[in-house]
Amino acid sequence: MSDLRIVPVDLKHAQEFVDAHHRHHAAPVGHKFSVGVAKGERLVGVAIVGRPVSRVIQSEGRTLEVIRSATDGTRNANSMLYGACKRATFALGYDRLITYTQDGETGASLRAAGYRVLAQRPSRPGWSTPSRPRKNRADHVARTLWEATPSGSTEVNRGLTPDRVLGGGAADAQA
Repeated sequence: MSDLRIVPVDLKHAQEFVDAHHRHHAAPVGHKFSVGVAKGERLVGVAIVGRPVSRVIQSEGRTLEVIRSATDGTRNANSMLYGACKRATFALGYDRLITYTQDGETGASLRAAGYRVLAQRPSRPGWSTPSRPRKNRADHVARTLWEATPSGSTEVNRGLTPDRVLGGGAADAQA
């Protein structure tokens, strides 16, 4: 039996943990909720859930996104976090929960928690242009979009096919 357990964690402490342990991003500024996983009295992982970053997905209004998940490497902690986020999301009345993994990440924790791959997203060049230079704030790598729904089906997909999620043509123009 595992000595890991889900614990409440406020945004400030979740942000501090992410800043100390996340591999490639800083902590987000806001959230809808955060959860932690503890081993004994020590916090070994956190997940921060918020509004979807994608404006297309955000416009649905009934989807949340795991915007950060970080652990200290404790075995099974990430799977526990993703499972807890999924249960909390549906308990709050949302229809689905999404998250992304970067190219090279296996998604084993997501699979273990019942998420499925929705789409593969290619890397993108960023927002900087000669007329309006901007600092790149993200790693431009390919990503995988994962989703969890209450039943595990795609019925609450709200018309978000992989083409539409990827910005593929006529479906976006009509949306």
